Amino acid sequence: MSLETIGISSAWVIPALGAAAFFFIVFFIRAFTPGSAVAKHVPSLSAATSILAIGLGFLLFWFVLADLLNSGPGSFSIHWLTLGDTRLSWGILVDNLSVVMLGLVTFVALLVQIYSLGYMKGHPRFAWYFAVHSLFAAAMLALVLADNLLFLYISWELVGLGSYLLIGFFYEKRSAAEAAKKAFVTTRIGDVGLLIGIILLFKATGTFELSAIFHAAEAGGISQTTLNASAILLFIGAMGKSAQFPFHVWLPDAMEGPTPVSALIHAATMVAAGVYLVARMMPIFELAPTVLLIVAVIGLITFVFAATIALVMTDIKRVLAYSTISHLGLMMLSLGAGSVAAAIFHLVAHGVSKALLFLGSGSVMHATEDRTHIWDMGGLHKVMPITAFTFLIGAASLAGIPPLAGFFSKDEVLLGVLDHRNPIFIVVALAGVALSALYMARVAFVVFLGKKRNPAVHAHESPPTMTVPLILLAVLAVSVGFIAFNWTDTYHGFAGFLEDGGKFHLTIWLTVLSAILAIAGVAVGWLVYVRGTVSHERIATRFATIHRILVNKYYIDELYQWVIDRVVLVFARFIALFDRVVINDTGVDGSGLTVKLSAWRLRYLQSGLLYTYGIFMSVGVTVLALIWWVVLA
Repeated sequence: MSLETIGISSAWVIPALGAAAFFFIVFFIRAFTPGSAVAKHVPSLSAATSILAIGLGFLLFWFVLADLLNSGPGSFSIHWLTLGDTRLSWGILVDNLSVVMLGLVTFVALLVQIYSLGYMKGHPRFAWYFAVHSLFAAAMLALVLADNLLFLYISWELVGLGSYLLIGFFYEKRSAAEAAKKAFVTTRIGDVGLLIGIILLFKATGTFELSAIFHAAEAGGISQTTLNASAILLFIGAMGKSAQFPFHVWLPDAMEGPTPVSALIHAATMVAAGVYLVARMMPIFELAPTVLLIVAVIGLITFVFAATIALVMTDIKRVLAYSTISHLGLMMLSLGAGSVAAAIFHLVAHGVSKALLFLGSGSVMHATEDRTHIWDMGGLHKVMPITAFTFLIGAASLAGIPPLAGFFSKDEVLLGVLDHRNPIFIVVALAGVALSALYMARVAFVVFLGKKRNPAVHAHESPPTMTVPLILLAVLAVSVGFIAFNWTDTYHGFAGFLEDGGKFHLTIWLTVLSAILAIAGVAVGWLVYVRGTVSHERIATRFATIHRILVNKYYIDELYQWVIDRVVLVFARFIALFDRVVINDTGVDGSGLTVKLSAWRLRYLQSGLLYTYGIFMSVGVTVLALIWWVVLA
């Protein structure tokens, strides 16, 4: 294969490389006998295999992008099997949306794996970590390339498996094992909805192929009832993966996994899958406007709801986790307003910035003996200048400070909401913008600025394997926003690249207002957490009830536990009792006992003893004689 032939038709190789790396590490490299000459090199060989696979994938991405720009979208599929009139295939679809996701996933995964060399160094399951990392990235890459819903669903479940294995990587800790189970079960609820939605679309069209389903829907071949039902079920699946209210509870607990895993999950894989699904299935959602409104409402609620909780979290990773939930809500709000380009643009900007922030928090933990409580820190910019500077850039980007990436992407979302939704949506969204700036200012200022709060904390800068990825991500957090603009006659900006006729534009008053709110949020954070002009302890005491509700995350976890304990388990015990008493003891064992009792009584008729047969024959003759005598008499 020459370089000239590498392009869209070779895109399937990108996820295949990750899958091959997983199997190679698990079944070959890790198979070396402990104590052998090669065994001591297993960790480094595993890391090299995984990084080489994703690195080649990132390199191939550029060839695929070049082919796409030259030749336009394309697809490639192979026949799998035929069931009746249904033809099933494994296929990939390479268009502008999938290529954007390919670039984001491969780039972030590559940096995270390089970063992990320093962060996970010396861990006894170092090789297994990189193996699962490859599987996780491969599943997400296959998901974004899938050209049919069946292949997409299989990849979707593999993404869930990868997240389960990585969130529960430190399974010796009960909290990590429980977090993995919580993530797996919560997202499975959404996955059931997704599966039913796929089945409904298949029943209506007779195919899993995305292009055929879209064509049938646009031609009126799917009833409105089916469109509404399938769209809402698809969205339920997206809600689970992208941690939308009320399925958000798994994501904060997922922080029990290694911090580089959190960066990958929050920036480019697990949670991005739900946003991608809605964007990919937008032709269906556009034909179900009521469902699209529901998407917008859930997105808006999640955006503000999670932002309020992020304001009071004291664990650095949980602040970032609720920030992710909030910004995923903003992306869903954009999709609910029909602005796919704005949502994906914010997904990219958020992915770069959030990967930077999580890797930055990992650098802090690495330097402070795994401390995560923000009030144990302070003044770290003096001893960790690279981590501090890059973290502040990421925080400013997500706060919406111009001219960073998050500023441009957030404004495009707000503009889409303003143009296509009720004014109440933009009012609440702007309040969320101010909250986002405030909680990002809080975590950045408390950790890195101000005075040192805990003398026991002795920090140091992280090694280059960790700081170099931070620098690269910081550069992107500064510059990636400028891809929104139309720089040449052939490049019509990000919106034009993603959608025909799309164009980046600003509404001056909205841009100025959102920038003022973002800057005001940062300024309030400076006054409260750096200058101390306003006491946050006094505010918490003054509004103790509200503060308690926020600290306890609106008691939603407790509500779910109450429902499980008082409703689900009680009902389960009733079902178990019904199954044992009615189904088992009566229906199954009862019928068997009836046969046994009948046989016990009938055994006297077939005893095998001659005198018993003689007695019954004599009694029978006597009875017949009496009947004959009575009747004839």
